[in-house]
Amino acid sequence: MATLLFGVVCSGMNLVLAQEQKGPQSAREAEKIERQRELEILRSDLDRKKAAEAQIKSEIDTIKGDRTKLTQELVTAAEKMRQLDRKIAATETRLVPLDARENEINGSLAARREVLSEVLAALTRIGRNPAPAILLRPEDALSSVRSAILLNAVIPELRGQAETLVNDLAELRRLRAQIAAERDILSSDRALQEQDRIRLSALVEERQRQQAAAEKTLQSERARTLALAKQVESVTELVTRMEKEIEASARAAEAARKLTEGQKQLGAIGDPSRISPAIPFAQAKGRLLLPVDGTRVRDYGAADEAGRKEKGVSVVAAAGTQVISPCDGWVVYSGVFRSYGRLLIINAGGGYHVLLAGMEQITVELGQFVLIGEPVAVMGGPRMSSSASDTSTDPILFIEFRKDGNTIDPTPWWAETANEKARG
Repeated sequence: MATLLFGVVCSGMNLVLAQEQKGPQSAREAEKIERQRELEILRSDLDRKKAAEAQIKSEIDTIKGDRTKLTQELVTAAEKMRQLDRKIAATETRLVPLDARENEINGSLAARREVLSEVLAALTRIGRNPAPAILLRPEDALSSVRSAILLNAVIPELRGQAETLVNDLAELRRLRAQIAAERDILSSDRALQEQDRIRLSALVEERQRQQAAAEKTLQSERARTLALAKQVESVTELVTRMEKEIEASARAAEAARKLTEGQKQLGAIGDPSRISPAIPFAQAKGRLLLPVDGTRVRDYGAADEAGRKEKGVSVVAAAGTQVISPCDGWVVYSGVFRSYGRLLIINAGGGYHVLLAGMEQITVELGQFVLIGEPVAVMGGPRMSSSASDTSTDPILFIEFRKDGNTIDPTPWWAETANEKARG
């Protein structure tokens, strides 16, 4: 029994003290090997990135001039990115308790290091100096009995400690294997995420290049838009004047006004070539996509820090997240506007407008028709916390719905899965 316990405890001590037993020279060699490995990984990633960029360029070259195909690719790429973001977030969530448990076991083993060292020393002495046999020398009988009594008292305690150690080591081994597998998945998904981000950015760039070529008057209209935004006091006034005075917005508003419920000119759902909403906005309740995956931190009608009622909903999203259009519609404003910051307004028809604010970059232009799920903006980087209760530094997207100039609650319009996701 002593020999068995000696082996088990020795294995545990070797695991716990492995780092302390490494000499300076072996540590330097290990560090050098690790640096070489990291350099090889970086080179491999660079080569893979270059190859991916070349492939993406080739793919985009094949769809240049095909607006329908380009739009479909954009919607598909944005949805794929959202699914990958969710998968990565789920993996990161699974890793949190695994890492915590690994640290807990390592801490427990380290805390018991001195006790385990004493046990190991005692077992070593027992192994080297076993109790004498009673029949060899009668005068040793008393000593043998005393040793037997001592071992009888000590061995159960050692057995208990050894069993605890064995269980800890087995769990630690299992945890490390599970963590390694999860981190491999995470690394692979992040590589795919970076590739998808490059592809989506290239698709957006090509879409906007085509849009700019088709709208040669946009540059002067952008300047007029910024000047107009400084003259008005409210979003309602901004939209009204934009749709009267800015050509691109006026055309979009006119197209939206022509839509009536049941009109045959409505495009078919799933048809990327449509140039009008697939269904009237009023009939889209329960079907719209949340522009970003995230956690809703403020709801419509809730009191803000100043005691005023919120005019929309606020969703915390990861930095750099792509923002998609929640609905079909025409872009009637794209730019900075007062306290909203960068503001995007989409005319969804039927007197409805959707406002998105808090993005770092808007990637669509005035007058442009966008499909539900099509990327329209990008969230920025980390922000400063606004209060002691606000612990997140991720950027916040503000979403506001308006009907005939008045704010309305957007909650009934979200698809159930998106609504549940937003509530965390």
